[in-house]
Amino acid sequence: MFFLWLFVLGIISYYLLQTSISRITRTPVWLLWLVIMAPALIWTGWILVNQASKIAPPDWLIVPFLVCPVLYWFLVQLGRHENTTKTDDAVAGAAIEPAQPKPPVRPIDAAEEASLRDCFPWSIFCLRDLEFRPQAVICRGQLRTNPEAAYLAIRENVQKHFGDRFLVIFQNSLSDQPFFAIVPNPSRESGEIPVTTESITRPFFALALVLITVFTTTLVGARMAGVTEQALQANPSILLQGLPYSLSLITFLGIHESGHYLAARFYKIRTTLPYFIPIPFFLGTFGAFIQMRSPIPNRRALFDISIAGPLAGLVATVPLLIWGLNNSVIVPLSDKSGMLNFESFSPKFSLLMTLLSKLTLGGALNAETAINLHPVAVAGYLGLIVTAFNLMPVGQFDGGHIVHAMFGQKASMAIGQVARVCMLLLSFLEQGLLLWAIILFLTPLNDEPALNDVSELDNRRDFLGLLAIGLLLIILLPAPKILVDWLNV
Repeated sequence: MFFLWLFVLGIISYYLLQTSISRITRTPVWLLWLVIMAPALIWTGWILVNQASKIAPPDWLIVPFLVCPVLYWFLVQLGRHENTTKTDDAVAGAAIEPAQPKPPVRPIDAAEEASLRDCFPWSIFCLRDLEFRPQAVICRGQLRTNPEAAYLAIRENVQKHFGDRFLVIFQNSLSDQPFFAIVPNPSRESGEIPVTTESITRPFFALALVLITVFTTTLVGARMAGVTEQALQANPSILLQGLPYSLSLITFLGIHESGHYLAARFYKIRTTLPYFIPIPFFLGTFGAFIQMRSPIPNRRALFDISIAGPLAGLVATVPLLIWGLNNSVIVPLSDKSGMLNFESFSPKFSLLMTLLSKLTLGGALNAETAINLHPVAVAGYLGLIVTAFNLMPVGQFDGGHIVHAMFGQKASMAIGQVARVCMLLLSFLEQGLLLWAIILFLTPLNDEPALNDVSELDNRRDFLGLLAIGLLLIILLPAPKILVDWLNV
């Protein structure tokens, strides 16, 4: 099991480094990967050597978790490309396609500069100066009206003078001063937003992934139901015993991603259908995802698209979990009971799981018992874990998008760093969260901005965002001792 976790972590971490960090630094990816994997390798090695003696981990094991992130940051900065050095406007082009290797020196000529200046009325945005960058014009000045009205007016003026030639981006600098960035529209030639020539939806490909995932999750579900390989070879029809787990898990994942998909379509953002990731081991799938192929217009859209998935998934998860718990079996508590042992599951690591388990099972669940989870309960439990994982307020996770939309990009990066440290500390209380903590440290803190990244949310969305953070806390934090004693669990 240790080697399986390391294998999964290694693939995920290398993929994240290859797709994100490799574009901004010359430091070899394998070296960065080795540094960031060192804490997991050291921790796993110590557990393998001392698992028989059951000795408590020494305090020095926390040192790699503190040193390696600093070393990782130093190596990234050491090999950082000159043209990716951070400035106040480093995020200006994050919402569009990367620049071509040899971009023009400036996207407009001297004659067009006057037309661009005319797009900024002094009563809306008093333009102070223009800074010409490769593939962008940074427009600095003083905002004189509310951000939403300013963005709409400036965008309309730019479209009036230049048509669909440019995208208008409105952001706050790192010093919290709003500025506009005028960048070439990558879809100008086609007049559409898609970034590839192939079909975006690819329904047959999405359907094929669903069918493959049904098979792999059914296979895993059958193993959970106690079906052996010999029995399966003798009678293939018993594979159907894995369908309750398979259909429950796919239902949750499908509803979660459909929430994102429908919200994106509501804002007329081009997006793929949900794509499932099948694997023939572990849980039978690595989840599902959608890809958005056009920029997000504002923080309101960013918030709605991000929160739609977890809320929709939660509506599907709770009934499945309650039904599954109601059909689960109470077993004696043992030393092997915990959050990852589905045959002897202890819910006390999570406040929400403790309350739902006690509500469903009643007095049969007490301090001396654990739960042998029904396959549907396993799927519902995984649904809660996936929901909490997505709600983590870090980078590209749904929670990262949510706090970005609520507080702005600068504050969201600080919140993400605090969340990563808190998860690391929590993993020392519950070792099952260690892999989660490591993945968070591998995830970049920055989030792609919306085109209008200045306009703030309304009170209703801020309240929903706080509820989402509260949901994350009651899933992750353990039940307090006073509640455990009162419930006798």
